[in-house]
Amino acid sequence: MIKTFDDLIQDGLSLPISDWDFSIIKDRSKSTSPSWNYRTLAHKHMRGITSMLDQDTGGGEVLSALSPLPLNTWATESYPPNIRVAKNRLEPLGVKVISDYADSSIPLPDSSLDLILNRHGGYSEPELIRLLKPGGIFLTQQVGGQNCIHLNELLQTKVDFMYSYWTKDLITSRLQNAGFTLLTTKEEFPILEFFDVGALVFYLRIVSWQIADFSVDKYYEILFSIHQGILENGPLMVREHRILVEAYKPIE
Repeated sequence: MIKTFDDLIQDGLSLPISDWDFSIIKDRSKSTSPSWNYRTLAHKHMRGITSMLDQDTGGGEVLSALSPLPLNTWATESYPPNIRVAKNRLEPLGVKVISDYADSSIPLPDSSLDLILNRHGGYSEPELIRLLKPGGIFLTQQVGGQNCIHLNELLQTKVDFMYSYWTKDLITSRLQNAGFTLLTTKEEFPILEFFDVGALVFYLRIVSWQIADFSVDKYYEILFSIHQGILENGPLMVREHRILVEAYKPIE
């Protein structure tokens, strides 16, 4: 039975949200990966180290997949629904989950970490420098300011994406100004496809900052137009924005 537009909309509104898990729409959307492999890079930097931190760990999905972990491993997470999930997943692996902190004030000693991982999370450059040992590595994959901007172009009369300022040049200049030496910087725009409008509605619910004032009622007519476009032309295609940086704290 073919679902109507309203059926798909209601489906997108009713799908349960669990941390940053998009697997519930894995058959209704498809994304390509950047040329690098974040987990492989993380594993490379974990060799022989004794201490590391994973910032904004979410539910701990990525960090747990890197197991076995160094003896002294911490993770930060401040989003209340994710804290319990992260603790349940990571504490059995020996990870200490920190939930009471700010990016600029993480309760760990100076020069205590060999490696800081950050996948799609926030951070404070001076705090990274404070926490890392001389020679320590900061590895981050960031979501850039042009991420899925075509959705904003389709839905908004005037494009308004709150993170549009977040560019590779800004990221790298701020790290260098804080004292880091850059090892690798890469920028790519992988394709993300939506096979039906319900998957798009779910995406805009979970990535709530993409269209800050999103609601089905407000954008009903445009969503219907997108639905018609998918029926006539195939999946809606947008481009994600990924920025990779490997940097280290110089040995003085």
